[in-house]
Amino acid sequence: MDDKFRLNIPRYSLLTEEKREFIHLATLEVLRRTGLSVKDKKALRIYHDGGCIVEGDRVRMPAHLVEWALRNTSPRIPLCTRDGEPAMFLEQNNGYFGTGSDTPNVIDVNTGKRRTAVLQDVANAAKLVDSLPDISFNMSAALAGDVNSAISDIYHFFTMIKNSRKPLVFTTWSLDNLKTIVEMAEMVAGGARALRNRPFLVLYAEPISPLTIPEESAQEIMFMAGKSLPIIFTPAVLTGATGPSTIAGGIVQANAEMLGGYVLGKLVNKEIPFLYGECALPMDMRTGQAPYVTPEYMLANTAFADMARYYRLPMFSVAGCTDSNLPDQQATMEGAMWIVLTSLNGGNLIHDVGYMDGGLTTSLELIVVFNEVIRMMRRFTRGFDISYKTAALDLIHEVGPGGEYLSSEHTLNHFKENFYSDLLSKDSYEAWEKGDKKNLIERANDKVKNLLENHKPEPLDENLEKELKKVIAVSEKLS
Repeated sequence: MDDKFRLNIPRYSLLTEEKREFIHLATLEVLRRTGLSVKDKKALRIYHDGGCIVEGDRVRMPAHLVEWALRNTSPRIPLCTRDGEPAMFLEQNNGYFGTGSDTPNVIDVNTGKRRTAVLQDVANAAKLVDSLPDISFNMSAALAGDVNSAISDIYHFFTMIKNSRKPLVFTTWSLDNLKTIVEMAEMVAGGARALRNRPFLVLYAEPISPLTIPEESAQEIMFMAGKSLPIIFTPAVLTGATGPSTIAGGIVQANAEMLGGYVLGKLVNKEIPFLYGECALPMDMRTGQAPYVTPEYMLANTAFADMARYYRLPMFSVAGCTDSNLPDQQATMEGAMWIVLTSLNGGNLIHDVGYMDGGLTTSLELIVVFNEVIRMMRRFTRGFDISYKTAALDLIHEVGPGGEYLSSEHTLNHFKENFYSDLLSKDSYEAWEKGDKKNLIERANDKVKNLLENHKPEPLDENLEKELKKVIAVSEKLS
């Protein structure tokens, strides 16, 4: 009797096929009727030559052009390690988690106080990511305030690749800086062709809501398209402020902004690897802030994941973030909620692990905590096997009423399949009281310090590191 099969864990979907089609058609109407404001002259020429109606800086896109771009999608984007080994396949329901980007503040691991970030914080976060098995990629988790601000993005990139082999998502401040970063990446990969075939980086760029592609974003899209390197083009629609106050209106506007950038990239190069982004969150009318953790944002996020599947595009998503100002109970609750949701709704490249304070602060302790939550969700979504062997009918019969299973070979063979944590307390109260009596964040702080002290990332080749530093030195002189 061999009836083995794996339990199919249900995934969470929000939109019916009819509602996805409605959002798509509504988006086409926004692009045809209203269009986008595009601030780069070269991009305007490309849109015009591609069949768009261009009047001043306003670009209106015919539906057939958007449909053409979407027919040329790539449902899979592979990302590699720094040295070219396969690391992530962004497709279907494969979910990979990483840090957030460019917070001006961090929670100091020694004092527990919020302070301005420096370059060493970028290094620490990259090293931590390199050491944690369930954090799959780096974003520059801090905005270094102690280096030349004009080229701090270049310093961020160099620091991340120096301290971690894992893939990375990067931001950049200008086209010149982008060119420098890609030049450095090509040096690391062994040339432009090698980087194109085995990419280890993704550019993160944004439109400006409502319905504007700024000059720098257009230039970034065109450059990455020319290089056939992956890009994320993610709006940040604040419903009620920079977009309609309804979730549906925010989704349609954000979708138009994303697809407008997608069309530009495809007009430059049909082979551009493009990730579908997401962000439509409500403005808190009490504070004027953009909260990361609200039911409305979670609903929008899930709808965007449904639209990514509709378009057969890999999905850039969010999880492990909090609006709390401290790594406290609120932080762990909100971050865990996001991880559970995104694990189930099909996000692929999932950022913001460790984000706090509305995206203004990074906590290394929270990165460690949420690594455990991600581990738990990966165990849950893996399901379990059901078969004659795992149902253990013979063992149940052998042990019978009143027996015990602890000494059985079956238990010895299978107990390690369960989830175990070296961070979460599972002791009795009495055992905890006799021990160190530490709470979750205190244990996470201990683990962060231990990893930063003892984990040794694989170093860059010495000659390569010297050459990369020369490139940075040139950028310093030109900035």
